[in-house]
Amino acid sequence: MNDQTVDDEDVRGDYVRAVGERLRHIRRQKRLSLQEVEAVSEQEFKASVLGAYERGERAISVPRLHRLAQFYRVPVDQLLPGGDGDEERVDQLPARREGEGGAKIDLTRLEQLGGNESEMLSRYLRMIQVQRQDFNGRVLTIRRDDMRAIACILGVSEELADRRLEEMGLRLG
Repeated sequence: MNDQTVDDEDVRGDYVRAVGERLRHIRRQKRLSLQEVEAVSEQEFKASVLGAYERGERAISVPRLHRLAQFYRVPVDQLLPGGDGDEERVDQLPARREGEGGAKIDLTRLEQLGGNESEMLSRYLRMIQVQRQDFNGRVLTIRRDDMRAIACILGVSEELADRRLEEMGLRLG
């Protein structure tokens, strides 16, 4: 084995570990244990195998990664380590101060709604989740600036957007 092969293996091992860290991060955001993933997936993802992926002891194939992303309901690229700035996560950003506006949106309720309006709103909120890397899947806090776009999606003024979200049963708190 030459020196280049050893270096390539080191890089590959580091990347497998970084993928594992992302998998663990997303699973924990979903508030799922390894055993719960196994149970909910009807043993499609065995706890021991998923744990090996997360510890970087085993590399995940592309088809399995795609299927896991579907299971977690996140874009595939969110299961992969990013480039620059990947370490800056939402949970490390300064907390938003009270009174800055915005709202908490019930994403579980949104999934239950049908129609064009809720579909467009769902797409927009998924985009926000990707930007913030926030995939808990239950609640999303939106900011006052986001409310402008939501008002447009709902076809109401900014002042009426909160009320419309409440009428739809989406606004929490």
